[in-house]
Amino acid sequence: MSSQEDQFQQAAPAPAASSADDGMTWWYKWLCRIAGVIGGVSCALAGLWNCVTINPLNIAAGVWMMLNAFILFLCEAPFCCQFIEFANAVSVRADKLRPWQKAAFYCGMAVFPVILSLTLTTLLGNAIAFATGVLYGLSALGKKGDAISYARIQQQQKQADEEKLTGTLEGQAL
Repeated sequence: MSSQEDQFQQAAPAPAASSADDGMTWWYKWLCRIAGVIGGVSCALAGLWNCVTINPLNIAAGVWMMLNAFILFLCEAPFCCQFIEFANAVSVRADKLRPWQKAAFYCGMAVFPVILSLTLTTLLGNAIAFATGVLYGLSALGKKGDAISYARIQQQQKQADEEKLTGTLEGQAL
């Protein structure tokens, strides 16, 4: 075996290693990945457009946005970076991160160019990358509870309220 094949096998994810512990459904994972790819495209295009100026802060924000696009592609769609040797390894490590860590990373990464240069181009270019972080953040909150458990909790609260009410009425009657 060649060294590239060894690296690929080491970087290959274990079957269902991250899917069991993060609680995300398959379609939500794909939604987050697609949002990351679209966010990478919007960051790259807006970053390139931002660099066509003479203002140094706009150029710095544009370069940062293109770096954001590269990182989004590397983490969410490593097949777009297939000629980079470490792309699969980075993607596997990014998949092992918890959703709240990805959310904090993507949102922080998207806010920095807006802080550097508050323009419409930086806002619109980073909006989808920020939305990707928001999607990961929502997945970190967990699944919504079912109606049966909510009804049971509400029934218990209602019984407790009735017991308190009858206890105070009995206390006043004596």
